[in-house]
Formats: sequence, C-alpha cells, structure tokens
Amino acid sequence: MIEDKAKESCGVVGIYGDPNAALKVYHALYTLQHRGQESAGIVVSDGKKIQSKKGLGLITDVFDDDDLNRLPGHIGVGHVRYSTTGSGRVQNIQPLIMEHIDGLVVVAHNGNLVNARTLRRQYQESGSIFQTSTDSEIVAHLLADPCRRNRADRFESALGILKGAFSFVLMTEKKLIAARDPQGFRPLCMGKMGDALVFVSETCALDILGAEYIRDVNPGEVITVDENGMKSTSFANGNKHAHCIFEHSYFARPDSVIFG
Repeated sequence: MIEDKAKESCGVVGIYGDPNAALKVYHALYTLQHRGQESAGIVVSDGKKIQSKKGLGLITDVFDDDDLNRLPGHIGVGHVRYSTTGSGRVQNIQPLIMEHIDGLVVVAHNGNLVNARTLRRQYQESGSIFQTSTDSEIVAHLLADPCRRNRADRFESALGILKGAFSFVLMTEKKLIAARDPQGFRPLCMGKMGDALVFVSETCALDILGAEYIRDVNPGEVITVDENGMKSTSFANGNKHAHCIFEHSYFARPDSVIFG
C-alpha cells in the first residue's frame, strides 16, 4: 500500500549551468519553505557523479555551510516536503535517488498521482521492489521499464501514463528535466540566471536568485536541458487547463505570480 504521498504543496527546484548549484538550490528552497516544513533535500551532479544531502526538518536544520561546500556540481535539484501526520519516514525524503541499469535518476515531485496505487501493484506483481511509500517512486519504475528503456521519447512515454496533478524536476548525471501535468494543476516556472536555467514552483524563488522569469512550463510539456542546450517536447495535449485554486488562496506566497 501507498501509506504516504508527496502532498499538494511541496516545493521543487531545478538548476542547470551554475557552478555553485547547491547554494543556489538552497536559497530557492528557503524561499519555498512555506510549501513544506517536514523535510528538505538537495541533490547535485558535476556531470559524472551525483551527491546528496537530505534530512527531516526545516532547510536551516538540515543544511549548514559545510554541507553545501561538500556538494559540488553545476546541476542541482531540491525539494521541500509538505508536513503531514505520521509520515516522517526518512526513506520518503525527496529528491528520491533511484538506480537502474542505465544509471541514476533523481526525482522531485509536487502533486498527487491518482493511478500510482494501480501502477505500483502491477510492478510489484511482476517482481519490482519499492524503497519508499510515496507515489513519486513510480516514475523511476516507469523509466526503467524494458518497454521504454531504449525509446527516444522515454521520459515522455513514462509521464504520459501518469494520471493526476504533478510537477516534476528530474535529473540524471548529465541532464535536467522539468515536466508538468497535462492540465497544469501544479505550478512550475522557468527562469534564467546568467547562463543557468532555473525551474521552481513559484516565481518568488526566482526573485531571491536574481533570475529573470521566462515563462511557465506549459501543461503537458517536458523540457530537457543538457550540454547541447534546451529542448521542449510534449507528452500530452495541454489545451484543457484546470489550475488549482488553492495555489491562489493558500499554498503560494502573495508575492509570487501563479498561473500567469
């Protein structure tokens, strides 16, 4: 059973192209702390090696200067998690780091996947082993599935199976991927900070970084950033929007621009 979920108001951050990505992710997460106070995590890559630090509590409780100095890399993903009763399992702290035959994949998720329980059961019956009780982990299993491992549209194919509300920031050793559900329930925006690209749940995190807001990630869009630049693809028709009203009234900071 899925005992726990990444709740609706988690905060996600992704940065590509900044030599001190961990520090920038930290500052962005600090600004998004209102979206989750249960746990925090940062994962970085220098293009060859992925390193992480995660823990329960506020971001200032989890990280100090030494931690950030021990996380070198130009690609970074961060997550702050919504506080819920009885869900303080260390295994569930995001970003999740999952290993499969092609290497590591890092998953940071904001939202709820309504078909995760069904998909989880299918994979478990075929012998897959899950390490957490969150719905977010199903993404790693979809990506590792032999039916799509060698497909050029691997990420699009996996995300297209999911149903529900989600904004994802995913990372491999060399890539950063941002994606948003086809109806745009959960917010996710993109900014530019010098030569770096930044993806955050709210524009207030761009402000603290001094990043320029570019646009929202479109519903049903997948944006991939690597050494070759940025590529945008779609995994679903995003013409029917259903934005979450609670972002306006409860989740988001009043100084953030939400859904335009």
